[in-house]
Amino acid sequence: MKQICIIMATYQGERYLASQIDSIIKNTNQNIELHIFDDGSTDNTFAIAEKYAGRFPEKIYATRNAKNRGVVHNFLEATISLEADYYMYCDQDDVWLPEKIQKTMDCMKRQEEACTSENPPVVVFSDAIVTDADLAETAPSFQRQSGYATSALDLPHLLMENKLIGCTMMFNRATRDRLVQGKIPPAIRMHDWWLALIGAAFGTVAYLDEPLLLYRQHEHNVVGGSSKGSYLKDRASHLRRNREALYATMAQASSFLSAYENELSPEKAKILRLFAELPEKNWLARRFYIIKYGFLKSGLIRNAGVLLVV
Repeated sequence: MKQICIIMATYQGERYLASQIDSIIKNTNQNIELHIFDDGSTDNTFAIAEKYAGRFPEKIYATRNAKNRGVVHNFLEATISLEADYYMYCDQDDVWLPEKIQKTMDCMKRQEEACTSENPPVVVFSDAIVTDADLAETAPSFQRQSGYATSALDLPHLLMENKLIGCTMMFNRATRDRLVQGKIPPAIRMHDWWLALIGAAFGTVAYLDEPLLLYRQHEHNVVGGSSKGSYLKDRASHLRRNREALYATMAQASSFLSAYENELSPEKAKILRLFAELPEKNWLARRFYIIKYGFLKSGLIRNAGVLLVV
């Protein structure tokens, strides 16, 4: 078992896969295993993964899922199936900078050493350089382009808004063990978000303010970067859809509470319960609890949008 398990979920990714794997192999920290889980690609994605597994039989492993799991379950079920000290998620189409693994690990160690509790879940994430399909830079910082408040990583803020992108994350074994304990309920919105909630509820979530990968944006991205301007345009033109998304976020909190209610501190359980039960409150009470308990997004305009549609 290697110290760091990198989990890559692939699907129809033949165009960029080789450059992503090459960037991992060239990282300065090679105390890793790369596990590639293909979700039923019909192009050459799995053949490329198998080729690399053949070249690096003690470092790279390629698995074809028996059925299509979808991105959330592909990552989380893979996490449950693998044993390691630390875990990282990897998309099929980015490029990791040479010191990504080591710098993220250094941040992880600092956070673990700073924790006062024994064996706490720790989740760390970094920034990314946003590029076009040909890796030409379009924004030097994903986080600043998106306008996220990376200092607001407490449970109330993370219940309302996910600031983490999985390809920048590392989490420790204690986080993975909490995932195993709570299983994978159907209301999870995104895999990285769920792990962020585990960190915020039971341990620590920390941000490393340095871009450590080239975050490639192209026409087939499942989740990509967006500017504040495009965010606002989307919210203004799709109020009903965004209200549904907000209530799905509350359903996610309800699932988290059901999964971990007996393990949570009374304070964290109260926060989760209040957020999960917001749909049951009246118009005024919903807005009162959002403001009082800090169930907020990043920035005044985003929060005005929340208060408009909730």
